Amino acid sequence: MSDEQLGYEQARDELADVVAKLEAGGLSLEESLALWERGEALAKICDRHLAGARERVEAALAAADKDDKA
Repeated sequence: MSDEQLGYEQARDELADVVAKLEAGGLSLEESLALWERGEALAKICDRHLAGARERVEAALAAADKDDKA
């Protein structure tokens, strides 16, 4: 599955796994850097999903406010 197809929950769970591996230590510098880069990519995916959800909530609240005023 490509990164673009990852859902929020999938990206979040994989990010949690990356963090756990980095916190556990015992990795080579290259392995740590690769995990860090993957974590950064996953965090960006999560941010995009959250931004989209925020936009949908704001649009729904604006529509509800407009209906209340009509």
